[in-house]
Amino acid sequence: MNGLSHLVELNDLAREEGRRYPKRRSLYDALAGERGKHFSGVVGPRGVGKTVLLRQLAGTLEDAFYLSVDTLDGDEDLFGLLQKLNRDLKVRVFLLDEVHFHRDFDAVLKKTYDFLDVRVIFTSSVSLAMFASSFDLSRRVRLMQLLPFSLREYAFFARDRSVSPLSLSDIRERRWAREHLDCAPLFEDYLRGGLMPYALEELDVLPLLENILNKTITSDLPRVARLTIDELEKIHKLLRFIGRSEVDGINYSSISRNVGVTKYKAESYVKLLEKAFVLQVALPAGTNVLREPKVLMSVPYRLLYREYREALGGLREDFFAEMMRAGGISYQYLKTKRGAKTPDYLVRLPGGDLVVEIGGKGKGRSQFKGLSADEKLIFTHADSFDDPKRPLFLLGLVA
Repeated sequence: MNGLSHLVELNDLAREEGRRYPKRRSLYDALAGERGKHFSGVVGPRGVGKTVLLRQLAGTLEDAFYLSVDTLDGDEDLFGLLQKLNRDLKVRVFLLDEVHFHRDFDAVLKKTYDFLDVRVIFTSSVSLAMFASSFDLSRRVRLMQLLPFSLREYAFFARDRSVSPLSLSDIRERRWAREHLDCAPLFEDYLRGGLMPYALEELDVLPLLENILNKTITSDLPRVARLTIDELEKIHKLLRFIGRSEVDGINYSSISRNVGVTKYKAESYVKLLEKAFVLQVALPAGTNVLREPKVLMSVPYRLLYREYREALGGLREDFFAEMMRAGGISYQYLKTKRGAKTPDYLVRLPGGDLVVEIGGKGKGRSQFKGLSADEKLIFTHADSFDDPKRPLFLLGLVA
């Protein structure tokens, strides 16, 4: 026990903290029931509940030990510490929070996998760190994402409502019930930041979101990419440009022109921010490789740069992309000739392609003129359900 008492005390506090949160996200059961030699990695944005998840596991898994890696000295022998805890305290399950804060985390994971008979569940706020490793962790680590609440989860955690999931086919075929429509009044609070779990305890989420963004840029990104101080300011400028602009026309070229960086740099920064869960990239439909991806933001980052009503058009598309990502649904953005009315997205479904327009009350069938697809839908931020319209908020109930 000598030299480990402080860590044991922190582990005990983590267990107690985990018991404060009786409600659990679905990923908890997946992790608690994991079997096999592989390690489990949980990646997701800051503030999404990864720490709470590990602390909940600490309180229920036998022989588990919670360790926050960002509290350790970056040069500390992490493998030696794990080896000592395994030998002296008989720890068989290590719960390592924000593992990318250790300089040699990938080497430590590989060595632990190869030489210790233990399980490891770890978290990281930068998924790029998991893939940029010089070590082959692919057969040793199974990565899972913990994303912000879906609207269905928000209804459960914030309002104690249990709502059954919908599929995109359910929404297309109008197979919803009263319980689903009753979630409509929650949608605005959700878009304003309710999807972030810390909104359950914070009345105003935007100051905390801004702090999280600053820490992501100044602390997380430099740990996985060589960035100068000048480049960090360019990244801030890039986000201000995207956040204050309309969503159409935001791509690597427009970012390059407005931020004053090369197109290569613009692409590099966007990909970094995508891996840090700040931006989302929608690929173009078709085979024209010269078309650039469309750059969106993750909800609700756009609200750091514009008021809600001004940002609403962009928030709607951000929400759509977020729900497609969370549901594992493939989609691409559509682009036609300049000046033509164009639907927003093409969704790839087993039963055929679905052309989708995202918008408010004014959207109509003219958006689809000249386009062929198996089906066309308009997801509106309105109360009209007449074909081809569907309520936008229902996408937040997709399993």
